[in-house]
Amino acid sequence: MESFEWLKDLFLTNDSVAHIALLYAIVIAAGVYLGKFKVMGISLGVTFVLFAGIVAGHIGFTAPTPILTFVQDFGLILFVFMIGLQVGPGFFESFGKAGVKLNALATIAIVLNVLVMFACYFIFFDTSNVASLPMMVGTLYGAVTNTPGLGAANEALQSVFPNGAPQIASAYACAYPLGVLGIIGATIIIRYVCKIKLEEEEARLQALDETSANKKPYKMHLEVTNKYLEGKTLLQVHDFLNRDFVVSRIVHNGELSIPNSKTVFYVGDQMLIVCAEADQEAITAFIGPKIDVDFEQQDQPLVSKRILITNSEINGKTLASMHFSSVHGVNVTRVTRHGMDLFASATLPLQVGDRIMVVGPEDAVDRVANKMGNSIRRLNAPNIATIFVGIIMGIIFGSLPFAIPGMPVPLKLGIAGGPLIIAILIGRYGYKIHLVTYTSTSANMMLREIGLVLFLASVGIKAGAGFVKTVVDGDGLLFVLTGFLITIIPILIVGPIARLKYKFNYFTLAGMIAGTYTDPPALAYANSICSKEAPALGYSTVYPLSMFLRIFTAQLIVLFFCG
Repeated sequence: MESFEWLKDLFLTNDSVAHIALLYAIVIAAGVYLGKFKVMGISLGVTFVLFAGIVAGHIGFTAPTPILTFVQDFGLILFVFMIGLQVGPGFFESFGKAGVKLNALATIAIVLNVLVMFACYFIFFDTSNVASLPMMVGTLYGAVTNTPGLGAANEALQSVFPNGAPQIASAYACAYPLGVLGIIGATIIIRYVCKIKLEEEEARLQALDETSANKKPYKMHLEVTNKYLEGKTLLQVHDFLNRDFVVSRIVHNGELSIPNSKTVFYVGDQMLIVCAEADQEAITAFIGPKIDVDFEQQDQPLVSKRILITNSEINGKTLASMHFSSVHGVNVTRVTRHGMDLFASATLPLQVGDRIMVVGPEDAVDRVANKMGNSIRRLNAPNIATIFVGIIMGIIFGSLPFAIPGMPVPLKLGIAGGPLIIAILIGRYGYKIHLVTYTSTSANMMLREIGLVLFLASVGIKAGAGFVKTVVDGDGLLFVLTGFLITIIPILIVGPIARLKYKFNYFTLAGMIAGTYTDPPALAYANSICSKEAPALGYSTVYPLSMFLRIFTAQLIVLFFCG
């Protein structure tokens, strides 16, 4: 038996590095595997790591509290920073015409979540108990399935309860499973309350796709028939028409060439034009009719090539400042970013990771490719310096105290809010200070998931010791009930308003609800009933602001009301 003493020490000596590493490995691996199991087609995913941690903590398989706290906070920083870096590029662009309405509805739902939480607190709980409101905050964030908010609330509680904050992860764990089901269930209820037929919603989306004018690149061949254009330069035509378009190739007197701003138009010229889909009718009406000709098939040395921008010196430069046509003798007709085609407007700033479509003589295109970098290997390595520079800035920003009248302690955005805001700003404007913010989707997801599982495992292990007492002997069932009310009531109020007053498509509405609750299982359900991208569009439109508000309101609630 003595020969197995080393194994006993490995599991029971909780201050050794090997024990701590083994603890986290077991909890995370068990949680991830258990999270793959589905009930009625729904899984809790990586959040099951929290429950695995609770079990480990309950049976005494734990680690020193200071180490658990450090790993928890570092995991939270990494998680929220990578989220901010991902949503940053689209954060401000999400406030378009429909985006403003969707984000306003999402904000109302978030406020209603908080109001329902306070109503449940005063109706069901002992308000004289100082731990009741913090536990309701934990219930709130389990009900809305928002783990970063739990982290932000946990951190704020440390400043309010320096001698030991309530373990709100217990309440979070009670409310979370029914929260996931409640979001999907309430979305289904809206469908029947508003008498929505999925086939009709799908047909409306199809009709919208066919008639809507958007900024996707549109390619067409035209012949110049407008006599007014005779002798006018491309720049003069562009300024007069006041529409963005690119003439990538032109045939004059049977000779094919790459035009530039000084190229002169003549009646009978044929050209290949790329423009925004919304502008194609106006451009056709002004220049001349579409013709059936394919310049690609003509015997000429011109080529089209997609070039990947990997040279950090290009980061942030606009297409106009690169002088592709006048200096390099090529034209850029479109830009692909994060899988989306963008029209190559002169004012569009280029970013590392963009793919540009370049048209011109083969040798000129090759020179541009060398200038842009065009090396996929450069993108395989994440820009680790940018990540940690951003974390430094985020921690400093999050530590700045803001004195607000009526608050017991100054407001600090903390290690959740500070890095999140800085990451959003870096993701959107980092190129202005020469920070290369590109991180491949897989690298971002890997770092984000590592941060999340470290945070969840730590919170679960710390909460495990008192979890059974909280649930069985305490208010566990009340946490489940109130969490369910917090989940569904705001959806059942905001959903019908979005549908009946603002006439949003049901699939967009379902995506908006999932984004408001930052809940991937709800998005997966919405995607499963729709063949279009409407649910994902609704989700991505409100997700950045919702994530920010969830984290920010967590700290406000704790600092204002739990002190």
